[in-house]
Amino acid sequence: MSHDPAKSRFFTMQLVRLAGALLAMAGLSVLAGKLPLPQSIGALLFVIGITNLFVVPIILAKRWKSPPQ
Repeated sequence: MSHDPAKSRFFTMQLVRLAGALLAMAGLSVLAGKLPLPQSIGALLFVIGITNLFVVPIILAKRWKSPPQ
């Protein structure tokens, strides 16, 4: 059975999205006062999480795009 790079890339992109969602939720929890951290940390976590959720998978997909044959 040969290794399919598309399968590993798909799972990598899904893990990046999941990590982004978790970071954004942690940031929102801090901003809501549920976690005892400074508000600036919460805002930073939220921004990094949203970036991981929406921007990083697009960058990865463009970088991994197959060259035309």
